[in-house]
Amino acid sequence: MQQLNQKKLHIVAGRATETLATDICRELGVSLGSPNTAEFANGEIHVKYGESIRGSDVFIVQTHSEWDGHSINDAIIEHLIMVDAAKRASAKRITAVAPFFGYSRQDRKASGREPITARLLADMFLAAGADRLISVDLHSGQIQGFFDGPVDHLTAMPVLVEYLAGLGDDDLVIVSPDAGRMKVAERYTSLLDADLAYVHKRRSAEQKNVVEATEIIGQVTGRTCVLIDDMIDTGGTICAAASLLAEHQAKRIIIATTHGVFSGPAIERLRQAPVETVLVTDTLPFPPEKQDDKIKVLTVAPLIARAIAAVFEDTSVSDIFQGNHLA
Repeated sequence: MQQLNQKKLHIVAGRATETLATDICRELGVSLGSPNTAEFANGEIHVKYGESIRGSDVFIVQTHSEWDGHSINDAIIEHLIMVDAAKRASAKRITAVAPFFGYSRQDRKASGREPITARLLADMFLAAGADRLISVDLHSGQIQGFFDGPVDHLTAMPVLVEYLAGLGDDDLVIVSPDAGRMKVAERYTSLLDADLAYVHKRRSAEQKNVVEATEIIGQVTGRTCVLIDDMIDTGGTICAAASLLAEHQAKRIIIATTHGVFSGPAIERLRQAPVETVLVTDTLPFPPEKQDDKIKVLTVAPLIARAIAAVFEDTSVSDIFQGNHLA
């Protein structure tokens, strides 16, 4: 008896990422599967796949974010439960797709008696049954080493670069908000044929989300400045940098970032900041209260779709980015 094995692609989404996952499936020309997620009266999450996934290559898409009254921790535990359910349903390979990977800023011990929560989260996905992780613009490249299996670290850079190139401005300056983002900023300068500058700043060791931008290293006066970063949370860092650029008489100030977390006072700070446009991607959902005329949302669905197709077909993910996604 001879059996011909044919791989089957199956994509499902958590409730925090249904819109993005639908767009990804549209790019791939496949249907989005149903995990039939529900909650018990006490808030416990229950998952039961609506069709057989035995022997399938399953991609479980869930961004780690608050949504509709649920917290980021709800999104993470739902993601883990979906992975566990797929493992117990005999999926052949399970890839956890987290466009925004939760707790990624807790990737090291900055002081005594602190956890490395990004490592803990990676261990939890491995224990749940994930064979592989896909994420977009991790806060630091070292997180890839926290997961004992393949990690595809994607970047939204091609999406942001395409928009910036379309501005038609031949006097761009890419501005890194701190020294830690200089390598990424250098890639932007290479792709856009732009100059480079960075903001020297101090961050309070005692108070979270408190930063002080002190000076600009580079020539920005009278030029179009693009501040790049991986995320905007409360907006303190990026708005302080924008104000400093305005003091140095930058002609235009644009912010380009991947993850729009926009916690607490972020939206109000961005409204008041001397910024023309804030570019973000749809790795995170955008409820009405986080929308503003300054904010332009670009989609990463085609990038994630291409990565999923490459993993499914066992071809190179690096070729999609020509190596520019490597930290």
